[in-house]
Amino acid sequence: MGRIQAEHRRSNDTAVLDIAPVAGRIGAEIRSVKLGGDLDDATVAAITAALVRYKVIFFRGQHHLDDDAHEAFAARMGQPLRHPTVPPTPGSKFLFPLDSKEGVPANEWHTDITFLPAFPAASILRAMVIPPVGGDTLWTNTATAYDDLPSSLRAMADTLRAVHSNAHDYSTHYTDASQQDIASKTSTFAMTKYETEHPVVHVHPVSGERALLLGGFVRKITGVRHEESARIYQLLQDQITRPENTVRWRWAVGDVAIWDNRSTQHRAIADWGDDRRVLRRATIAGQVPIGLDGNPSRVIAL
Repeated sequence: MGRIQAEHRRSNDTAVLDIAPVAGRIGAEIRSVKLGGDLDDATVAAITAALVRYKVIFFRGQHHLDDDAHEAFAARMGQPLRHPTVPPTPGSKFLFPLDSKEGVPANEWHTDITFLPAFPAASILRAMVIPPVGGDTLWTNTATAYDDLPSSLRAMADTLRAVHSNAHDYSTHYTDASQQDIASKTSTFAMTKYETEHPVVHVHPVSGERALLLGGFVRKITGVRHEESARIYQLLQDQITRPENTVRWRWAVGDVAIWDNRSTQHRAIADWGDDRRVLRRATIAGQVPIGLDGNPSRVIAL
């Protein structure tokens, strides 16, 4: 009960929570909950239902969480997933390190780890060191982005598939990073090449919503020339990142954000200069997406 992969629950199952929506289409703050591995089943189920409904949920003041408690809570939300190429935070089992002093920031719109066939269902991000100014994170709702497509574009998107890969030219996206950091990021992140072809529109396994599945790991749209692929991708990606679909979170130390990775993209805003920004992320395993034609994603290289 309460697992990310559980059946969709009635909206009144969130009634046990104090929920304050943050933006019109995505995002809500949940108050008066102390996250941890000892949460009761009813609260975990309500958090899961709120996650599916609001796409990203925020918890302030979770100062009691350390790496062990973060991992214990993640295990209550589903099966934790270790990143396939990046080593976990030292001393942890599966926490992904995000430290501005040790690499380039994730300031490109993306859905986590979509180069895997069963990409993550959710991520749980905890703020540890936050700069005095800057360093916010943006999320966007890929389901409302799909709903807002004109019918002709929606019909086209319904038939498309795209190749996602961790083989990534970081220099084209992280222009403010040093060449040394870019080389280090590339060698670590893409030490093993993964490629998966996903449907551009997939069906959310819990809510049944249709959502666009794109983001920074897309290398090409299948079956079209490079130039056409780039134009189609940008047309749909621009729809996803329209301001109406987004929410922005100003971090404070102790904040936790949980997002439904199946119906969102996100990006950091790398405007904190030389200050330090440190967060830890737990990732929850997902399942292979299914397109509108009933066909699942397929592995190209793994």
